[in-house]
Amino acid sequence: MEKMRDSIDFKNTDIKTLFRKLLLPTVLGMIFSALFVITDGIFVGKGIGSDALAAVNIVAPLWLFSTGIGLMFGVGASVVASIHLSHGKVKVARINITQSIVISSLLLMCTSALFCSFAPQVVKLLGGSERLTPLAVEYMLWFVPFSLFTALLNSGMFFLRLDGSPNFAMMCNVVAAVLNIILDYLFIFPFGWGMFGAAFASAIGTTVGALMIVFYLMRRRCALRLHPIKMSRRSMQLMRRNIGYMCRLGSSAFLCEVAIACMMFVGNQVFIHYLKEDGVAAFSIACYFFPIIFMVYNAIAQSAQPIISYNYGLNESLRVRRAYLLALKTAIGCGVCFALVTIFCSREIVAMFIDRSYPAYEIAAKGLPLYATGFVFFAINIVSIGYFQSVERAKYATFITLLRGFILLTACFFGLPLLLGNPGIWLATPLAELLTTLLIGIIYCFSKKKRPKKVLSLRHGKDDQEFLQEI
Repeated sequence: MEKMRDSIDFKNTDIKTLFRKLLLPTVLGMIFSALFVITDGIFVGKGIGSDALAAVNIVAPLWLFSTGIGLMFGVGASVVASIHLSHGKVKVARINITQSIVISSLLLMCTSALFCSFAPQVVKLLGGSERLTPLAVEYMLWFVPFSLFTALLNSGMFFLRLDGSPNFAMMCNVVAAVLNIILDYLFIFPFGWGMFGAAFASAIGTTVGALMIVFYLMRRRCALRLHPIKMSRRSMQLMRRNIGYMCRLGSSAFLCEVAIACMMFVGNQVFIHYLKEDGVAAFSIACYFFPIIFMVYNAIAQSAQPIISYNYGLNESLRVRRAYLLALKTAIGCGVCFALVTIFCSREIVAMFIDRSYPAYEIAAKGLPLYATGFVFFAINIVSIGYFQSVERAKYATFITLLRGFILLTACFFGLPLLLGNPGIWLATPLAELLTTLLIGIIYCFSKKKRPKKVLSLRHGKDDQEFLQEI
């Protein structure tokens, strides 16, 4: 941690220089995470067909659920552990991460068993038709049982970085993605294993990446390693409190994943109503393409976050504003590029996933340009949510996330097709993002006029002091 402070001076270094130092490694790490998802879509669509692509999209919210659980416990536990490390309480930090891994694994084991026991019912609840249900169930039964490794892979990234091993954290994602690509190809094409092969390849890739993290955390020479948990009544009470605290800290990360799951779920319902199974297959291409865009925007927001937070703590309002605007300009520039590429190369993008002979091809080729009109607004929203989090305005961030990801999105998905027909389905997400951007503009302008009351921070607040003492 001292090395990081020596090499990166958040107080005095030029904002543009700081931002460049943080942006590249963050983007690369997240792109590899996105590749894990995208390769599934390409190989499934090309090797099995459009129905298989639609079936995977039907059960995708379950994958996002496990990812969200991992991120929630990863963010929460890493924040708590970092506080204890700063106070020299290494043993307590080890206990914190161990508690998060154990509880998140138990939670996902229970939910996975429940989902698999009622697989057909779950698939139908997620919007699966009679035609898609068998394919979706087959994929689900081989992927969902490995959900705990998906969560561990996502949460473990935070623990490894906190221990001073960001390169190894990135390597875990790289190995998982590369292994998934290789096995996807082998299982789907030469072996001809269909949906089972696609699910099994993803499961193996995720498991290997997660086990790399486990082996790392079991090494005695690393500071932040796994620690035995006591089973006494007092220990269980403290663990219950710790877990609740971690969940509160990481809830925003979970909501972001749930919001994407909501978009997929509601979108699947609307597409299958208006355009049947071919519509769901077309929408799934947009959902597979979406992670790259989201990851880049999220990387920009995360790169700006330490700069904004550090200078906010120093009351350097000018540097805070410069960092936010720089992140915003970068995200908008990326949004414009993504939109133009999608609009002018929509047919080539769709052809990566399915053959031109499928009816879903034309639906997706015509719909993606409409969908891309929201990329710029989406960029503004993600960076702005990150800004509000960075300056201790979590209520704004949570409110905006709930509004754009659930309320506005659902209303637009169900309302816009009634006004515009089939194009309205593709324009629902862009309209929700546009309305959110307008709201953010209003909030930002009013918040500048009236400085909010100082919020008790995690590091310095009374609640945190009590928390540290009781542990």
